[in-house]
Amino acid sequence: MSDRVPSDPTADIPAERAVVDLLGLVALGELLAFERMAADARLAPDLRRRAALGEMAAAEIANYRRLADRLGALGVLPDDAMAPYVAPLQAFHDSTEPRDWAEAVTKAYVGDGITDDFIREIAGALTEPDRRLVLDVLHESRYADFAAAEIRIAIEADPRVANRLSMWARRLVGEALSQAGRVASADLGALTALIARDERADVAGLFRRLTAAHTARMGAVGLNN
Repeated sequence: MSDRVPSDPTADIPAERAVVDLLGLVALGELLAFERMAADARLAPDLRRRAALGEMAAAEIANYRRLADRLGALGVLPDDAMAPYVAPLQAFHDSTEPRDWAEAVTKAYVGDGITDDFIREIAGALTEPDRRLVLDVLHESRYADFAAAEIRIAIEADPRVANRLSMWARRLVGEALSQAGRVASADLGALTALIARDERADVAGLFRRLTAAHTARMGAVGLNN
């Protein structure tokens, strides 16, 4: 029987490719966030909220531009870096189309919160200037604060909404996890390699932290996990 330790399938993946793949994933996320916010703005109950979401959408496309420029500086076409993730990310958004304003802000609050937490964790394995770039383009706290306030307003106006939005949030998480598996397949191990290069990597601990943060977010707006 051979005592040879099985080789790590991620060991041969260049660090540069892992960085490009992460930048491509984040860039596509920003582009789709822009499209989603622009569409969701039409569900806003008044012009003030519509304008607020429009301003946030503008920030998303500016973030996309920064990431696209960085990919270009690395000698990679943004389209090529984003291509592997188009199907799973678009499938998530297509399968979680909000029916009204309350569902739209809940999707932003829950979905973007989980995504930002995950990307923030992975960014720890990056070197500069890519670490700072990725952290800079994550959604601003004012966006989460805006969505949270809108959820609370909806529940205060009709407490029965809390149950509907809690079920909607659970569906969002389920769809996100399903599509995350497709992202991992599309990625072919590059992001796994990036995480593995981080000496602080602890996959079990990572998911515990993501779950704890999600649970805290749900409770903060009066939704059941």
